[in-house]
Amino acid sequence: MIEWYQAIILAVVQGLTEFLPISSSAHLAMSPILLGWPDQGLAFDIAVHVGTLSAVLFFYRKDLQAMAGSWFGSLVGGPSDDNSQLVWYLAAATLPVAAIGVLANDFIGSELRNLPVIATTTLIFGLLLGLADKRARLGSPTVALTLAIAVIIGLSQTLALIPGVSRSGVTITAALLLGMDRQSSARFSFLLSIPVIASAGGLLVLDLLEGGSGLNWGQLVVAIAVSGITAYFCIAAFIRLLDRVGLMPFVYYRIVLAAVLYFLIFY
Repeated sequence: MIEWYQAIILAVVQGLTEFLPISSSAHLAMSPILLGWPDQGLAFDIAVHVGTLSAVLFFYRKDLQAMAGSWFGSLVGGPSDDNSQLVWYLAAATLPVAAIGVLANDFIGSELRNLPVIATTTLIFGLLLGLADKRARLGSPTVALTLAIAVIIGLSQTLALIPGVSRSGVTITAALLLGMDRQSSARFSFLLSIPVIASAGGLLVLDLLEGGSGLNWGQLVVAIAVSGITAYFCIAAFIRLLDRVGLMPFVYYRIVLAAVLYFLIFY
């Protein structure tokens, strides 16, 4: 059982890192290891995922309402537009990670949740993010989202099951390398997080029901609130500053973090 102050810190960490391209799973995994804290447990992981899911749902609530209206309208004979097509693109991009997540969840949790893996993926995918951002800075011609691009982004998202890769990082990287602009890449990545976080939370709930444990509901409610509020403001700041500062600050952060982790591993 973790202490209250540990729960609040970890909830803030989750809220800050879920949508930034620096990997929330890596930070949640390495924080207890580096700080000598007990593992936060499945119930806590579920709680902070609920918080960040609530944040992205609230931030994009108007977009989601428009998408839902257009999609349902198209199902009953109405015209198909960009919003209804986006629903299908999100569904197509979600299928790969849903399938791989079910098949590889136990292996990833037992074999890949360690500092050497986190350090390596943090560095490699940080450099790839820098390469993608360089393409955006050069002002290369941009393309609109298509079904093929959505599927490729979805396939790249499967890599984010490995701690340290970063779901938002790898999907934004893929989108930029495929020719999308920064804002469109980030928007699709964040909308894509909704079914992914919901699915991941569902798997965690099943694991929790199988294991069974006494829960500190007060602590979990606070964790939901803290992670949700933190994530909301994080999304808003990221979207507002993305074109102004680009992605290189996150690339530098990942390189420094990887160097620190390698130092701790080999020191």
